[in-house]
Amino acid sequence: MIRRNRIAIAVAGGMAAVLALVMWTSNATGLQGRTVAQTEQVGAAAQGDYGDVQEPLAPPTSEEAASAEETGTTAAGTPEAQAAPAPSGPQISLVGKSVPKMGDVVQDGDGRTLYRFDKDTPNPAKSTCEGQCAVTWPPVLSNGTPRLQGVDPALVSTVKRADGSEQVTLDGWPLYTYAKDEAPGQWKGQGVGGTWFVVQPDGKRNVECLPPGVTAPAA
Repeated sequence: MIRRNRIAIAVAGGMAAVLALVMWTSNATGLQGRTVAQTEQVGAAAQGDYGDVQEPLAPPTSEEAASAEETGTTAAGTPEAQAAPAPSGPQISLVGKSVPKMGDVVQDGDGRTLYRFDKDTPNPAKSTCEGQCAVTWPPVLSNGTPRLQGVDPALVSTVKRADGSEQVTLDGWPLYTYAKDEAPGQWKGQGVGGTWFVVQPDGKRNVECLPPGVTAPAA
């Protein structure tokens, strides 16, 4: 009887040990599974956060930089901002035409009548109208060859003024507009002071229509 009891106790103890081993293995496997799953989730999240990060671009080679300079693009291939072209000065038009009462005159491109000043000299060309005179009689300035219509190009040139600007001349005479001509085609400056006259396409004075009291000077 005692021996049977010992055998039963031993069998029961063995079964308990086996059961404990099975339970420990199961728990360990579950823990490992959860640990692996958590690790995969963290890895996926990290990849989602940093998957779009790009490696820095390598500096351009000397050949790429030279090509970019020739094509007007940056080394990355984007167009460079183009510098605005430097503005050019006004290009004046001289238009020779015939108008009622006055006859042959020269106007600029806006239809303003042009004048010459008897106190200037044509040979050599020289302007004597400075300061307030140049405010009342603005000089015709240009930094290039004027556009011509009805005017002989051989008669057109420029002369440098005291301030360094270039004034257009016709047959050597510096040309001006008149500040009191308020509209195109007017010639209110004709005969002013007996020294200001509308200029003809040949550079001579126009004396066809003189104000009362103004005498035509000798040619």
